[in-house]
Amino acid sequence: MSAPLRTIGVIGGSGIQNLGGAVLATHRVSTPWGAPSAAIEERRIGELRVLFLPRHGVGHTIPPHRVNYRANIDALVQLGTERIITASSVGSLQAELPPGTFVVPNQFLDFTHQRPTTFFDGGRVVHLGMADPFCPELTRHAVAAGQEMSILVRENATYVCIEGPRFSTRAESRFYRTLADIIGMTLVPEITLARERGLCYLCLATVTDFDVWQETPVQAEEVVRVMRANTDRALQLLGKMIPRLAPAPTCACAAALRGAEI
Repeated sequence: MSAPLRTIGVIGGSGIQNLGGAVLATHRVSTPWGAPSAAIEERRIGELRVLFLPRHGVGHTIPPHRVNYRANIDALVQLGTERIITASSVGSLQAELPPGTFVVPNQFLDFTHQRPTTFFDGGRVVHLGMADPFCPELTRHAVAAGQEMSILVRENATYVCIEGPRFSTRAESRFYRTLADIIGMTLVPEITLARERGLCYLCLATVTDFDVWQETPVQAEEVVRVMRANTDRALQLLGKMIPRLAPAPTCACAAALRGAEI
């Protein structure tokens, strides 16, 4: 009897609406935190069971500050997910990261202020270690997949997550630029919740604009134009990376809660 396939989750952000290929099943999952953003589509890619969830819902109807991040992560865990890869559109805070660049950050700053950020709201007191929040193994696979395709995937970057849905003021953008490399609205609390569930987590970020520090106001229509231009490349990169994940993880992400509970 063959062993069950390993399961990974892919959370698609702006522009990444599906991974292509046949949908083998559609899962509608209920959680203690309500419904996830949409039904979860199951596919098979290589030797993996892949679960796809559009972060902003079907048709991109849920703004970043209203995404039910707890329900999304919990639903994927209920379906057996061990690793999560997310695709996100971000702004660049540095001249050397122009629109069209792929970035896999290794650190983040949290400037959100009204989102539920944990599964542990009472009954258990957990102080989660987040010194190195992204999975190093997934990062290596993303960079290697990019090299195979002659696509530069920048690493060792810091992502600053803001509340949204508005873009930054000029003063805010100049301030964030002193702290981080890219800016977005969806990383937090998604990454924290994934760590609380012992999941490997990677953010594949695509730069769509230079934010407003470069003195040109960010226009949503321009972000969408660049995002659409990069969608095919992002899907190709995911398609190259995902089959590499068939072996069991060798990182320490699954042990994230060890020693964290008071």
